[in-house]
Amino acid sequence: MRSALPPPVPGTAVRVVGPARPAVGPALPVAAAIGAIMVLTASLMASKYLLDALVDLGWPVAVYVLLLATVGYGPSVWWCRYASRRWATGRLGPDIGLTPRWSDLGWGPVVWLGALGAQLAAASIVLVFDLPVTSNTDAITDAAADRTYVVSIVITAVIAAPIVEEMVFRGVVMSGLRSRLPMVVVVVAQGILFGAAHVDPVRGVGNIGLVIVLSGVGIAFGVATALLHRLGPAIVAHALFNGVVLFLVLTGITERIQDAAADVGSEPAVEQVGVVEEVGVVDQTDVAEPGSDRHPIVAGPPSFDLERRDLGES
Repeated sequence: MRSALPPPVPGTAVRVVGPARPAVGPALPVAAAIGAIMVLTASLMASKYLLDALVDLGWPVAVYVLLLATVGYGPSVWWCRYASRRWATGRLGPDIGLTPRWSDLGWGPVVWLGALGAQLAAASIVLVFDLPVTSNTDAITDAAADRTYVVSIVITAVIAAPIVEEMVFRGVVMSGLRSRLPMVVVVVAQGILFGAAHVDPVRGVGNIGLVIVLSGVGIAFGVATALLHRLGPAIVAHALFNGVVLFLVLTGITERIQDAAADVGSEPAVEQVGVVEEVGVVDQTDVAEPGSDRHPIVAGPPSFDLERRDLGES
């Protein structure tokens, strides 16, 4: 029989201590993590082939970007909700840490600076060992004069990609791996998986350096999520990362820095480091406005550079 608590001593306060706060949230099974990666990979491949099938129709760029975002990311959102309902509470907040707060706007820049430091450290390793690396934003430069494209790419890369990718990698994947592995191993593993998600067969061996650099960024986001117990700060940092990269690329600052480095005979390190985190996962569509005389740019799912073609041709 449960005994009653003794009455409080006069002049003292009684504080009720609740249960210990979980590290990141209830752990999902490994199957949830594996499924999240498989769904994201399959949906990105599907969006690539869909674009190949529809690119000659000459639709506005915004339509293509909307299709890419829906087909490329929609299934991952569905999987996150399914995993939450199937194996946890059915609420994304406590299950994967999707509990946005106003304070995330303050923590986001801090996490972004940490991710930038991790990217620079990873890029240093690439440069020291002279590993091959290619940028995943080369084709975006050609789009600077296309306002429709710029608006579409900003919406996709700065809003859709950060939210969905953080839900997948720092949410479901981290929670699933945490059910079997120590947190330190989980943070490193999900970061490597995040970097590997940006592999593009077209880049060949250049993927080696790209994966290393983006893995550093993914690890930094993972550390922030583990310490702060929610996805909000990493989402804000992710959006900042993509937004800053797009700004540097579209304004030509990155190209000017590379030219200046070439003039003094040094390696264009900005190209290596600016391997920008993300403009990768949705960000390049092989489309151009109908009637445009410029070559279309590759901007679709991260891991696929599509064959350039002119939508103006019938």
